Amino acid sequence: MKTTVSRRSLMAAVLMFCAAGAPAAAQVTVFDPTNYASNVLQAARALDQVNNQIASLQNQALSLINQARNLAQLPYSALSTIQQNLAGIGALLQQAQRIAFEVRAVEEAFARDYRGLAEASDRDLLRAAQARWENSAAAFKDALTVQAGVVAKLPATAGEIQALASASQGAVGVVQAAQAGNQLLAVQTQQLTQLIALMAAQGRAQALEQADRAASREQAREQFRRFVGRGEGYQPAQVEMFR
Repeated sequence: MKTTVSRRSLMAAVLMFCAAGAPAAAQVTVFDPTNYASNVLQAARALDQVNNQIASLQNQALSLINQARNLAQLPYSALSTIQQNLAGIGALLQQAQRIAFEVRAVEEAFARDYRGLAEASDRDLLRAAQARWENSAAAFKDALTVQAGVVAKLPATAGEIQALASASQGAVGVVQAAQAGNQLLAVQTQQLTQLIALMAAQGRAQALEQADRAASREQAREQFRRFVGRGEGYQPAQVEMFR
């Protein structure tokens, strides 16, 4: 009895489904391994493409960050201190007493006080000797002043070198490292400039001292010649003793 009822129910359901117009094949699920594997492969490839795009975006972002670091400006600058130091040394040189650091001034002073002593009067000889002594004394004073100015700026220069070295070691990019290196070169150039100024001041003082000695010897010979020539028993050989 149960079997008969079940068959009738199944037949009724099939007839109703057919009457509704639905295809009978839609009620049966068929598993296709080939199609499933193809779909999985396509999904894996799509996932790989997404991962590659993500990695590419990350690399681009990292490249932009590195470019920003390379283009970053150095936060520390020693140019102001360097300019002040050079200006201070230049001001000291411009304050040179008696004979300035100028070609025309040197030529005028030598023509007036160091040469042509044979034609000068006795009063002019005394004046020239006094002027030469004052020139030498002023030149040595100027050299000492420049020395003091250079030494006084050494602590500031050392501080700038230390700060720039630290900035160079902590540079985050190429531009910062290059700027730190350029500023270190500028500090070295400042030191060379100060050294040249110091050597110029010392050389000026030594040159004027030597010129004073040479002119003083020439003046002594001229004065002795005049003294002997005005007296009795003048002999040229006595003048030659001082040459």
